[in-house]
Amino acid sequence: MGRLFGTDGVRGIANTELTCERAMEIGRAAATVLADGCRRRPTFVIGCDTRASSDMLGSALIAGLCSVGADVIQLGVVPTPAVAYLVGLYKADAGVMISASHNPAEFNGIKIFSGNGLKLPDMLEERIEEIVLDKIRSMATPIGGEVGKLTYAKDAAADYVRHVKSTAHCCLEGLKIAIDCANGSASVTAPTLFRELGADVHVLHSAPDGVNINRDCGSTHMESLSEYVVKNGLDCGVAFDGDADRCLCVDEKGNLIDGDRIMAICALDLNNRGKLNRSTVVGTIMTNFGFGKFCEANGLHFVATKVGDRYVLEEMLLENYSFGGEQSGHIIFRDFATTGDGQLTAVQLLIMMKTQGKSLAELASVMTRYPQTMVNLKISPEGKIAFYNDPEVNRVIQETTEELGKNGRIVVRPSGTEPLIRIMVEGMDEEQITEVAGRVASVITERLGNR
Repeated sequence: MGRLFGTDGVRGIANTELTCERAMEIGRAAATVLADGCRRRPTFVIGCDTRASSDMLGSALIAGLCSVGADVIQLGVVPTPAVAYLVGLYKADAGVMISASHNPAEFNGIKIFSGNGLKLPDMLEERIEEIVLDKIRSMATPIGGEVGKLTYAKDAAADYVRHVKSTAHCCLEGLKIAIDCANGSASVTAPTLFRELGADVHVLHSAPDGVNINRDCGSTHMESLSEYVVKNGLDCGVAFDGDADRCLCVDEKGNLIDGDRIMAICALDLNNRGKLNRSTVVGTIMTNFGFGKFCEANGLHFVATKVGDRYVLEEMLLENYSFGGEQSGHIIFRDFATTGDGQLTAVQLLIMMKTQGKSLAELASVMTRYPQTMVNLKISPEGKIAFYNDPEVNRVIQETTEELGKNGRIVVRPSGTEPLIRIMVEGMDEEQITEVAGRVASVITERLGNR
């Protein structure tokens, strides 16, 4: 992780950690870096989610961009993958999404995409950080007609919906589904998308008020969706996060279908249709043990990367793989998108239900999920840094790794998007993994909790 950029952009509590001044500085620095070698003034597309602070930070960012001569096309409220797609459709040089994804409303973030719809490589993020934090170079101060211009894309959401619809090779008529929009970006696109594809759609949590994004809803709170699907006898439910770049599902019985199971369903279908390049799926070190077993049983190869969809995509691009994702629901269909896309994933999954004539529970049965427990510890930035070198923390992690042996594993890592250290333990014995996770958490809290 960099000094400003985490695994998914710049993130912090809006107006204290992520201020208007900082947003303006990032805008000026990003335009300066991306204008290097450009023979014309750069153009940025900017979208946002439904947080109250998105307009504030977006306005500051736009001011920074325009102040150094970049033009801006404002997209309004759209999903993050819409920005990644529209940057190419509108022939822009870069795209920016103002969002903190699945985080609570008080957080916000700045994600930057290059002109090809990919998240910025580490090298460019570091150059932006150097300008913002180290003041290593002066920036342009154009006047008159050289100042950047702001225009508005009135059809941005519709253009994105049209793109996702184009990936469907059949309609969804006959499927009864619920969609949980998390009071976020999906609210402006998902109801239209799934109704136009022919599904019988029940819409939940689609009334954003600026502060209810992700609150007891969406992919981080699946309870109300599960209850609704069972109560109304629906075929399944789909939940998005605040910026709709991920989705999780529940089957007709209300059971959670996480990103690993979604990947298993999709990978098997893609491979059977000759659409899974090199019969390989890219996941992360957090992907469930059961997914590896699923791959072995079905003649598929599995490659694990660091946590973060950017690292999944980097591996896919490096080795020309076509499909990958994360347990959290970031799923990347590289034939259709350059980033995780919750609505695209849901469309592809529903098509598989329709064409195979199977329930979601039947499809998900191809993978057996190993017991897994996750503990999130709130730790200061100083504690997150000290984590890497603390001898007692390293000792307890090593001890538990040996204890779990070949029938389990432990992964302990600082979050790239939140002030947390995450402890994940997997194994055959649920009682054992719960005890192990608690033991490691106690040591970390004791050693790092007061820093």
